[in-house]
Amino acid sequence: MAARPLDVTRLITLIAAVLAVVMVAAGGPGTKLGLWSWQLGLGMVKWSFYIAAAAAISGLALVILLLVPKLRTRAWMPILSVVLAVVAMTPPLLLLNTAKSVPRIHDVTTDTVDPPAFVALMEERRKCPNGFAYGGAAIAVQQRAGYPDIKPLVMKAPPREAVQRALDAARSMGWEVVASDASTGRIEATATTAWFGFKDDIVVRVRPEGEGSRVDIRSMSRVGLSDLGANAARIQVFLSKLT
Repeated sequence: MAARPLDVTRLITLIAAVLAVVMVAAGGPGTKLGLWSWQLGLGMVKWSFYIAAAAAISGLALVILLLVPKLRTRAWMPILSVVLAVVAMTPPLLLLNTAKSVPRIHDVTTDTVDPPAFVALMEERRKCPNGFAYGGAAIAVQQRAGYPDIKPLVMKAPPREAVQRALDAARSMGWEVVASDASTGRIEATATTAWFGFKDDIVVRVRPEGEGSRVDIRSMSRVGLSDLGANAARIQVFLSKLT
């Protein structure tokens, strides 16, 4: 390979690696800022992997060519390309690994028979792609298989006290509390994910249970078929704050 075509290949490989890093880094924040749709944001992360993989293969080939003495000019370019490509491929691979390890659902609740219902957030749920209706037995089966520890919490505290503790926990987690009604034992809130800014809606329901209270919670994403385990993790953290 002549020197000039080799230099061009090095440059194209480096540009591809830089582009992949920019795409994976910008996909989430750009979606959160409303610069593009969530579908495009996820697409950027997906395609950053393919671009990075191509850059990595090309970069490795160029690194091997450095073994030839007369081709050792600008050695930093292919080495940097490989490093950047690996950096760009890591987030998509982690997301893919997470997606394979959790149920492909976006609605998780401690009560799969009678899930807490949206009231204050009903209009938002009607407008979003995932709607408001619970998916029924099929979703319940997947949840039980993937998250067997998601269960109602029984507290010794009376309902009004349990509602207040639940409200404090919701606020401590940074949720936007939309409604809180101690008389009916209901809290509704919205959580925003850190990277993509996805909106997930939550209903907390508190009912009398013996001398104490039973706390049920439902967390449901507005978009996307899979939540990558976000709703279950949110519920687990929330319930841990009440124990």
